[in-house]
Amino acid sequence: YPLTNPPAFHAVQSAIKRLEVAGFKPIQERESWSSTLQPGGKYYLTRNGSSIVAFAIGKKWKSGNPIAMIGAHTDSPTLRLKPVSKKTNSGFLQVGVETYGGGIWHTWFDRDLSIAGRVMVKDAEGNFVQKLVKVDRPIVRIPTLAIHLDRSSEFNPNKETELFPIAGLVAAELNRTGAKPDDKKSEPDADTDSPSEPLRAMTERHHPYIMEIIAEHAGVAVQDVIDFELVLYDTQKPCLGGLNNELIYSARLDNLEMTYCAVVGLIESLAAPEALTDESSIRLVACFDHEEIGSTTAQGAASNLLPAVLRRLSVLPANESGSEVSYEKVRRESDADISTAYEQTLASSFLISADMAHSINPNYAQKYEQDHKPEMNKGTVIKINANARYATSSPGIVLLQEMARKAKSAGAQTEGAGGVPLQLFVVRNDSSCGSTIGPMLSAALGTRTLDLGNAQLSMHSIRECGGAYDVENAVRLFESFFEHFSALEGKILVD
Repeated sequence: YPLTNPPAFHAVQSAIKRLEVAGFKPIQERESWSSTLQPGGKYYLTRNGSSIVAFAIGKKWKSGNPIAMIGAHTDSPTLRLKPVSKKTNSGFLQVGVETYGGGIWHTWFDRDLSIAGRVMVKDAEGNFVQKLVKVDRPIVRIPTLAIHLDRSSEFNPNKETELFPIAGLVAAELNRTGAKPDDKKSEPDADTDSPSEPLRAMTERHHPYIMEIIAEHAGVAVQDVIDFELVLYDTQKPCLGGLNNELIYSARLDNLEMTYCAVVGLIESLAAPEALTDESSIRLVACFDHEEIGSTTAQGAASNLLPAVLRRLSVLPANESGSEVSYEKVRRESDADISTAYEQTLASSFLISADMAHSINPNYAQKYEQDHKPEMNKGTVIKINANARYATSSPGIVLLQEMARKAKSAGAQTEGAGGVPLQLFVVRNDSSCGSTIGPMLSAALGTRTLDLGNAQLSMHSIRECGGAYDVENAVRLFESFFEHFSALEGKILVD
C-alpha cells in the first residue's frame, strides 16, 4: 500500500478502488444528495483528489442519530518539485525541491528517488483534467559529501543549498539531444503577432527530459502538460524484516498504515449481507490531506469538509417501511427536530483520530516516560496528553476498551475470540509532544474523540519501521468499532 501511493492523490485512488469493489458509489459535493442517498447505501466523495470521505448508512438510521467516525490523513513528509525546478551546476542536472512537512531530511540523502503526483493536462476536447503519474525507476538522487571532505560530527544539511537532487549529467543530456553546450533557443521576435503566454513554458521551467517522462506516463504530448504537483519518493519497496518477519520496513507508514486500516476496517464491517439491516447509525471514514503542514487547507482536517458532510447526513430521514425513499420526500420528524438534527448527531457521535504512534526505541529508551513505552506488535496505542495535544478522555478509553474486547482476534473469524490488545502512551513532562487532527476536529465538532495509532520507529524518516501484526489488530479494532458503536454509544453516560 505505501509503495503504490507515494503522494496523497495515489492514496485516495487506491482507497477508491477498494471501496468500489466493496460496493461504494461515488457522489460529489457540488451535487444535491436528496435523490441519491438511501438508508442501506454505501457512498464516497473526494475533495481535491487528495482527501476522501466514505460512509455506509444503516437501514434503521433516522435524522439526528449518531455517526461512528474514523479520521486519518493521506500525506507524509516529502520533497516537492518547485514551480521552476530546472537547475544546473558543475556539469550536473539538478532539480529544485521544497520541503513538505517535518521530514528527517538527512535520511533522504543517497537514496534512489523518483517522482510521482498529479499532472494537469489538456485533453482532445479542450478540457483540463488530472492524470496521476508514478515513475517507477530511480531518476534523481541527493548525494552526501564524502567524509574525507568534511569531518564534522553532525550532519545538518542546509535545506536550500544542499538538499538538491541531481538528475544526471549535462553532457549525457547533450549527447541524448544532439545539442551543443552553447546552443540557445532563439528568443521570440517582439514584433511578431503571436500571443504571449502568461507563464514561461513548462519545458523552460523544468528539464525537458523530465517533462518528456512525465508526459509519457500521463499518456499525453509534452505540450499538453499544463502544470503538475509532483513529489519525490524512495523507489525501494516495502518489505518484511526481522528474524521472524515480524517487522515492516517501508516509507510513509505515517500515516498510510492507519489510512489503510481505517478503510479496510470499514469495508470488513460491511462484509456480511445483513451488516446494515439493524444498524441505526452511519459508519464513516474521513482521510484528509495536509495534516503534516497544519491541516489549514480546503482539503485539510481544519476545513469544512467533515462538518459539511455531517450536516448533510444528519438530516437524512428514516427509511419508510423499507422502501427506497430520499430525504427530499420523507419528513417523519417535525421541522423542529430537523432544525436541530445536526447538533443532535454531533452530540452523540464518536470520532477516532487514527495516526501512527511512537514505539519504544531501545537505543533511546531514556526519551520515553518509564511507565508508558509502547511496543510494536503489542496492540494499537491510545495516545493521551494532559495539555490536549491529543483528544483522548476517559469516556473514550472506556468505549474503546469495549470495542477491543469484542473484536475478532488476529486470524479469528468470529468476534469475542480473545479480542485485540491496546496500549497507553504519554510523553515525558520534559519532552515536546506532537499533535494530530483529533483536537482540532473535536473542538470544531464538539464530538467525543479519541487519539490512537499503531506503534512505529523512525517516524518521518524516508524509511520507517512498524509491527507486521499491528496492521490486522488495528483493522479488527476498527471493524469492531463500526459493528458495535450503535449498541454501546448510549451506555457511556457522560453529558
